[in-house]
Formats: sequence, C-alpha cells, structure tokens
Amino acid sequence: MPERIPVVEKILSANDRLALENQARFEVARVFAINIMASPGAGKTSLIEQTVRGLAGRLRVGMINGDIATSYDADRAQAAGATAVQINTGGACHLDAGMVRSALGQLNLADLDLVIVENVGNLVCPADFKLGTHQSLLVASIPEGDDKPYKYPGMYRGVDAVVINKIDLLPYVPFRMDFFKQGIEVLNPGVVQFELSCRTGEGLPAWLDWLERQVQTFKTA
Repeated sequence: MPERIPVVEKILSANDRLALENQARFEVARVFAINIMASPGAGKTSLIEQTVRGLAGRLRVGMINGDIATSYDADRAQAAGATAVQINTGGACHLDAGMVRSALGQLNLADLDLVIVENVGNLVCPADFKLGTHQSLLVASIPEGDDKPYKYPGMYRGVDAVVINKIDLLPYVPFRMDFFKQGIEVLNPGVVQFELSCRTGEGLPAWLDWLERQVQTFKTA
C-alpha cells in the first residue's frame, strides 16, 4: 500500500516552490499581500468590504477571492472599490499557490499597493498551503463560539493577526472572551488581535491603521 506521508510532503513542497514565485512577484511590484482565512460566515468578505472602503484614497487594493462556486464575494469587493479576481476551486476546500499564480495574471500589480486573498471558508486545511503572501490573518466571530482555538489549533498557530468579528453580538451570545484569548495566546503568543464589528464599525479604525502601517513599512523596507 503506498505511503501517504511522502505523497503529502511532495505536494506541499511543490506548492511551497510556487508560493515563493508568487511572493517574488509581489516583491518586484512592491505590493503587500495578505491571506485572510476563516470559517464560512465569520465575516471575511464583510471585513474586506470595510477595509477597501476605509482605505479608499490611502491605498490601492486588489482582491483575489477563493470559493467553491459563485463570484458573489468578489462582486462585493469590486462594488466596494477593489480590483477583484475570482477563483472557483471546483470543490477544493482551500486555495493553493498555483491558483493564486493564475489569478495574479489577471491583476495589474503596478496599479496596486495591497492584495487581499480571501481563502475558502474552512478551519481545517487552508493554513497548510502557503500562497506567497507576506502575512496571514484569521477572522473569528462571536457566534462561532469561544472554543475554536482549542478545536482548530493549526489555524491559530502561525497567523500574524486574529480579527474577532461581530463583537456587537456579545450581549446576546454566550462567549467567554478571556477563555478564547487564552487559547490563542497558548498557540500563538503575542499575536496581534483586533476586536471589531463590521456591522457597527466599532474597532475598525485600529484595524485599518495597523494594516496601512504594515503596507507602508513593507514599501519603505
């Protein structure tokens, strides 16, 4: 019976090589790129919409959306003001570097400062596949429950920032913020965290300012 582990390692190794090529393209174009991951319904697209609108006049934003089907999320980002490209994975539960490489051929990186990659909604495998972005972000949400860092440690271990979305629902949903943050801290000590609501706008300025600083630091490095 064929061994599974070497096959998986070979797939990830090939993906990593393509990810390095993607990152080189971003570097040459001086474009900062982030990979946004989350479960379905956590608010990835809402965060991207608010980010694009909030950074209007400050940064030129492109977006690559990964979804199993439809272009709804890319359409929303484009309506908000981003240059958007859709990737339909045809059933795959995550984006990989090859998919992102194909999408980059449809973006004029010379006209952008920031590219946001919206990964497929999934808390299992997206973190295993590097895409060539400079940073990775995980969006969590209050309705998902406070146990997610404990149940899906691989997603929280290694991201550069965590956004806790839908804090406007805290009065109505049982959610122990201290318990949730303790789980994150054990897995990813000192990781940057933002508490916000895309619906009310609470906490968004801090997120936008941080993201703009990341882009400007990258460009001046």
